[in-house]
Amino acid sequence: MNDYLVFLLLFVAIAIGWLLGRRSQRQVVASPDLPGQYYKGLNYLLDGRPDGAIDAFIDALEVNSETMETHIALGNLLRKKGEVDRAIRIHQNLLARPSLPRAQVHAAHLELARDYISAGLLDRAERLLLDLVAESPLQRRASQRHLLDIFQSEREWQRAIDVANDLIPRKTLLGGAPQESAEPGQNVATVIPHYFCELAAEKREQGDIQGARNLLQGALDQDKECVRASIMLGEVECEAGRYKQSIKALRRVRQQDPAYISETIPVLRRCYRELGDEKSLRAYLRECLEAHPSPPLVIAAAEDILVSQGSDEAEAFLAKQLEQRPSMRGLEQLIGLQIKATEGKAQDNLGLLQVLVKRLIEERPAYRCSHCGFAGRHMHWFCPGCKYWGTIKTIRGTSLE
Repeated sequence: MNDYLVFLLLFVAIAIGWLLGRRSQRQVVASPDLPGQYYKGLNYLLDGRPDGAIDAFIDALEVNSETMETHIALGNLLRKKGEVDRAIRIHQNLLARPSLPRAQVHAAHLELARDYISAGLLDRAERLLLDLVAESPLQRRASQRHLLDIFQSEREWQRAIDVANDLIPRKTLLGGAPQESAEPGQNVATVIPHYFCELAAEKREQGDIQGARNLLQGALDQDKECVRASIMLGEVECEAGRYKQSIKALRRVRQQDPAYISETIPVLRRCYRELGDEKSLRAYLRECLEAHPSPPLVIAAAEDILVSQGSDEAEAFLAKQLEQRPSMRGLEQLIGLQIKATEGKAQDNLGLLQVLVKRLIEERPAYRCSHCGFAGRHMHWFCPGCKYWGTIKTIRGTSLE
């Protein structure tokens, strides 16, 4: 344990001594056992044995409405430091006292549920939280928030949707828009469409295309700006051979969030190819590139120019784009085109340069979370770092894109 924990234990020891002093003033005869445990705890602490001090202080401090906050604070401290077993012991010790007011019993139940979550005992935590939702209006929202995290981690998406819908503030009687309460975590209205998308992904794996389509439309009904739902709907429609409907869904991404346009290009290319209308794809990519320039769009446009007009035109296009907006990805593609037009030593040198540029690109993350900064090579709709949905996007604004 570090100095921070030792300092807090000293603070707890002082608090316990103060409480014992107050009690001794109110009583004619004080219990001799409690002061003995208190001084024993101090000896443990001064000897550099904080584990023994914790146990002694727990025994020294009587459980009642006055000491409730001290017990809760000590239990929370232990949980945050990874001492989950001791935190559980403290909170279970609170619940073993029938004299506590009902509100304090509910508070102890919530802390015990948090202990169980930290210990990975999600089934036990779920039972406690469901009881709190039913019995404690004061702890209801906090309990529902924890239930949402549990159902999410267990991939029980429908139950998560039900809880999340209950957490969304209702409209006021005057017709005003609902206001999200100031509480930790991501806005509930933002996460619900992603739960619909997760259910749709399960239906898609099962081959239930219509079920997936309905769920994705449900996600868009929840949030018409849900990029993920549009992209997944485009993929589902493409797999079903409904290429025009796929194109419609994917082109909607441009209005929802232009940062995700590059994620739609592979499926768009397939759809336009199946329809024999590559010309429309080239026109669309040029429009996107002019309005929202990015290295992935430059590369996609260059690939289409290569197919339709040849390598000379593609090289000229890339050279012009790199002059305006330098990028490693564009440079790597340009080198690849020039390799085909050279031979001998020059071709070998260009090949070596291309390998080095590729290595530089592969060493750099391609995506970053806008909330916590988590970065990686692959696209995720759920950030592994901060546990937020829809916050990871392509890294923009660097020459190493």
